[in-house]
Amino acid sequence: MPPRNHKNWLKAPHIEHISSECYNNHSIYEQEIELIFAKVWVPMCHSSEMANDGDFRSTQIAHQNVVAVNNRGAIKVFLCPSIDRPAGNGLDTSGLKELHSEVKHGGMVWTTLDPNPTQSVEEWTCGAFDCIAEAIDTEEMEVFHYHKAVIDTNYKLWHDTNSEFYHDFMHYFNRVSGFNDEYFARKNIPFDNGHVNVSSFTVNYEEYDGFEDRGELSFPNLPPNQWYMVDLFPGFNFNLRGSAYRSDTVTPLGPNKVLIEFRGYGLKKDTPEERQTRIKHHNSIWGPFGRNLHEDLIGVSGQGTTMREGTEARNILHGRHENSTIHDEVGMRHYYEAWAQFLGVSTSNPLGLPAEDVIAAE
Repeated sequence: MPPRNHKNWLKAPHIEHISSECYNNHSIYEQEIELIFAKVWVPMCHSSEMANDGDFRSTQIAHQNVVAVNNRGAIKVFLCPSIDRPAGNGLDTSGLKELHSEVKHGGMVWTTLDPNPTQSVEEWTCGAFDCIAEAIDTEEMEVFHYHKAVIDTNYKLWHDTNSEFYHDFMHYFNRVSGFNDEYFARKNIPFDNGHVNVSSFTVNYEEYDGFEDRGELSFPNLPPNQWYMVDLFPGFNFNLRGSAYRSDTVTPLGPNKVLIEFRGYGLKKDTPEERQTRIKHHNSIWGPFGRNLHEDLIGVSGQGTTMREGTEARNILHGRHENSTIHDEVGMRHYYEAWAQFLGVSTSNPLGLPAEDVIAAE
């Protein structure tokens, strides 16, 4: 390829791309809140976090305070404008507006701000959980680790990290030790509504320095040392890796700020020894920041810094085609197709600028 100067790098290539304004523009962020996060089903917490009658757990969805409450064994979700605690017991819910909610997919509590949802949770997730359903639904699970972090980046960049090439460099040790040809042959499988799951492979944990085989504590019906991942639109991730299961949920706080909540899960029937082993495995795999290790946090923060509002608009390529295997960007193309449909915009021109003001194609 001949060298490119400044103008050439700003030109749109003859492959799939999106404008960086999809990440950094405040009006786009406001549309996402109104047209996506206020409409879709959100996995807000886990039922085990409200084990006793009267227990509650709160979060924020589309700038609205939302609280899930254990009401005599049934989980109900309400809008709660004055909530000032993340959790507790004994909240008075009289006079609060109840939201649609369901407990699905391993005991997650799902809710939506939409007063008239057209789909159930099962219909919304469209089969994306089928690959891990027997592992997470056979035995009751409970949260043993909760962590949250506010990161200076766009929430979509955290979602994109599953398909970014920087993994090959920042995870170099993993790539040449614990992983094998099966890793690169995994398939990205798209589902309706912008969801994707990633098929399994066998992780060679014994190849990691100081690690050990994880097969003994695999989740029910999960073959030893397997790894599945479910990425739900618009930014929720469920990762089952051998003995460790984790979920990530995102709450956008602005175009360049996101709250991420991480949860680690064990089986309720775990013995104390099994639970300690599972916790050890969870922490050694994911680290305190969640997805994989610190390199993901470093990666998305660095990308966020280069895409601040006011930076020069440029094209972000989603052009790799590799037979839908793990480094094929089919998942990102599928995600942004759904994103564009929700917002009614073009990913290459999300602000609807006149043609002469858009980066010209080569």
